[in-house]
Amino acid sequence: MRFVFSPPADEAAGLLTLPFGEPLEEWQDERLVEVRQRGISRHVVRFVADGGELYALKSISERLARREYRLLRTLAELNVPAVQVVGIVVDRGPDADAILVTRFLDYSTTYRALFSSLRGGQPTDRLLDALVELIVRLHLSGFFWGDCSLSNTLFRQDAGTLEAYLVDAETSEQHPALSAGQRAWDLELAAERVCGELFDLEAGGLLPAGVDPLEIAGELQRRYEGLWDELTRAETLRPDEQRYRIAERLRRLNELGFDADEVELISTPEGTRLHVRTKVAESGQHSRQLFRQAGISADENQARRLLNDIASFRGYLEQRDGTAVSETVAAHRWVQEVYEPALAAVPADLSDRLAPPEIFHEILENRWYLSERAGRDVGTTMAAQSYVDTVLPQVPHPLTTTIEDLTGLPPGHRDLADEGMAEEA
Repeated sequence: MRFVFSPPADEAAGLLTLPFGEPLEEWQDERLVEVRQRGISRHVVRFVADGGELYALKSISERLARREYRLLRTLAELNVPAVQVVGIVVDRGPDADAILVTRFLDYSTTYRALFSSLRGGQPTDRLLDALVELIVRLHLSGFFWGDCSLSNTLFRQDAGTLEAYLVDAETSEQHPALSAGQRAWDLELAAERVCGELFDLEAGGLLPAGVDPLEIAGELQRRYEGLWDELTRAETLRPDEQRYRIAERLRRLNELGFDADEVELISTPEGTRLHVRTKVAESGQHSRQLFRQAGISADENQARRLLNDIASFRGYLEQRDGTAVSETVAAHRWVQEVYEPALAAVPADLSDRLAPPEIFHEILENRWYLSERAGRDVGTTMAAQSYVDTVLPQVPHPLTTTIEDLTGLPPGHRDLADEGMAEEA
């Protein structure tokens, strides 16, 4: 038996004691965990908690395991949102498949879970936007997905929006660039599978009234073409408008989360032809800034919202005290006087419903709503307490929970746990 782990491999050293010599579907181990409303998979997939981390283990042929391992590592290098690969286990015995190990995405959810709890309204638009952006990022990076579906995607809340993460890359192909035909075929496959998944939801009574799977499939393609055109189109500029139009185009790319890899200007009889070669931006500009200033790890939109609140708090301090306050001092005081007290109001049994920065973002949303209704600023303390009392309890439980929590049964009784989850869903 051989283990091939990505560095730093020591983080997953505890996984080496799992019963890799047995078929994955027959494992009985106290570290096994079940995932609520998990996606449908053609392979055996089990989840294991070890050392404070949750891992997904998929039984798959060695050829596909090595291929997916390589592709997921490449996607990480290209800043394309995807699950983080840990390693593969091969040579497990005669006729035994390899096992691909990935980290489970913290605070993520599935499309079925989003439609099962329509908190914040039906999620179709946010799902479409997130999935379209993921497909475009893949295509700009030269990746043909080949198996795009809602089931092969995880979603994470990011300050009221959703970010989509690729989960399954076993059918993906990497090319220097994709042709228009390759992109169109990948998009057609995606629309067909998304449509089928929505019909399944409709049959199960989970699809909101008025949502037509066929229309959504068409909208997926329209939104993709719109975003692709926005990112890659060539345009003709007059000499007197070149400078500001180029700056405007690059700023728009940055707002959409992309960067310019190359800007090409070609003189033509009609004017200067601008062609921008777009690449996936290095993610996390605001996340890194927030971590530097306040020591808080957050997703990009969450970080942007928290940084805005820090800036507002800094302005308040300067106005109140009549003296300048440095960015660093304001950030530290904001953490101590605003952020930490707000999160401290969250009871322990509700604290795992969302990531802490997302909880604080929603407290800010609640503060705005309450202030509008009251005609005055109600303050973060009152908003936090109101949020804890009325909003946070409505947030669905996390996707993950132990088998013992679900059924009261020992870890080996996986079938009974699945039956219980099916009835609950």
